This record gives sequence, structure tokens and C-alpha cells, in this order.
Amino acid sequence: MTVPTEAVPPPDRPLWQRWLWLIAGWMCLLTGIVGIFLPLLPTTPFVLLAAYCFSRGSARWEAWLLHHPRFGPLVRDWRLHHAVPLRAKQFATVMMVIGSTWGAFMLPLRLAWLPAACCLAVGTWLWRLPTRRATGA
Repeated sequence: MTVPTEAVPPPDRPLWQRWLWLIAGWMCLLTGIVGIFLPLLPTTPFVLLAAYCFSRGSARWEAWLLHHPRFGPLVRDWRLHHAVPLRAKQFATVMMVIGSTWGAFMLPLRLAWLPAACCLAVGTWLWRLPTRRATGA
């Protein structure tokens, strides 16, 4: 199965709608990039959401994201297989455990459970998604 290299042009939408989709896409992508450095903020869902927004707002930015060396394979894999790579699931889980543990020590006792509860919900959602195993080269 191959991924088309040409981005499908967005439907004929008014300019203001395309701008809103484009702004939403950039906000999601920036949030995902911040999530690389903050253990409690997931990266993958925000990158996938950015791809969705770009697909409705700008064929050029969607193509850029699809061909990005870091984010492109993730988006293409999701679109082809609706699956998350095993390595991404494992990395996200480790980062959520680290972030939850850190949060438990740093937050007041009455809020210490909150990061763990959020990460448990995200982790449950993530591990219920189909897993895409790396294919041998």
C-alpha cells in the first residue's frame, strides 16, 4: 500500500474557514511539539489533529506535514492503518509514568492523583488502539 504523494486539495471552502482550519492546525502542531518536552502532554494526538485540520484548510501545509521527516511517518501510518506504532505507545507510556510520578511529588496532596488519573485515561485509550509493528527491512 502506498501513500499518495500529492495532497488532495481541500474542499471549496470560504477563505475565513480555511484560515480557521489553518490556525487550528498550527495550534495543534505547536501543542504537540510542546508535548515532546512536557511528559504529561501527549504529542501524537495533537499531531494527528493538526493533520486533520491542515487537510481541511491547506493542501500545502498538509503535504508539508505528511512529508516531514519526524511527523510524516506517524500521520501516514495512522491514515493507512489507523494504528499507532508500538514504539510510540511504549515511549508515551514511559513518559506518562515519569510525568505522573513527578506530578505526585510536586503537587499538593489533594491534587497529587490528578496527573495519574489523566495519564491512565490517555494510556487506556492509546493501548486500545491497534498497534502497528515495525516491518523488517
